[in-house]
Amino acid sequence: MQMKKLAAALMLAGLACAVAAEEVRVAVAANFMAPMKELAPLYEKATGDKLVVSYGATGAFYAQIKNGAPFDVLLAADAKTPAKAVKEGHGVAGTTFTYAVGKLVLWSSDAALVKDQKALLHPAVKKVAVADARLAPYGEAALQALDALKMKEAVEPKFVVSNNIGKTFQFVESGNTQIGFVALSQCFKNGAFTGGSGWVVPQDLYKPILQDAVQLKAGEKNAGAKRFLDYLKTSNEAAAIREAYGYGTVR
Repeated sequence: MQMKKLAAALMLAGLACAVAAEEVRVAVAANFMAPMKELAPLYEKATGDKLVVSYGATGAFYAQIKNGAPFDVLLAADAKTPAKAVKEGHGVAGTTFTYAVGKLVLWSSDAALVKDQKALLHPAVKKVAVADARLAPYGEAALQALDALKMKEAVEPKFVVSNNIGKTFQFVESGNTQIGFVALSQCFKNGAFTGGSGWVVPQDLYKPILQDAVQLKAGEKNAGAKRFLDYLKTSNEAAAIREAYGYGTVR
């Protein structure tokens, strides 16, 4: 009987270890900040894990990762960076997937300014915020859309360029620029703009903004990192939050 009790105790201890709470360090693209702030406490409550979240530019995060920054997971603003992480030995093969499809919006903090793309040519619009197309997928998408609309030549002299979409949004929100191309998730929730006015750029005017996640080598042995990615991929709660902020999903 004592041996059976000991075996049962050891089994329970093993199970407890298997599901032990972990601290997971997550680097998150700036455009996904608002959804992540809602998603994180739900995940923590469901699993007991603790998420330590940093927000910023994907390119800057990858430079840090290459220099040894101890992130366990990267939620990128593109698909190229997670693929590069795996290829260059900083990401875990087989863990990448598209967690969200971003949407581009032309937005202003002025509630009456934007009805469609013609707002770019409004006499009051002296400055147009845009993220650097060399660094940010939303900036690249903005240039593609302007090319498709045959408006790039007219609008480009008004550009105020920043190195990530978070700063781009700050320019527009503060009124430092009258208008700008930002991520829909930054100014939209539950089917409506949270302020100002905007025009959701038709998705056929730019290449899909596929945002991929990857488990990083620093977190390869972190069971919580895998749990978090599984949650992001399969949870109905995570899907509902993404939808609320206007993200698309891969069909």
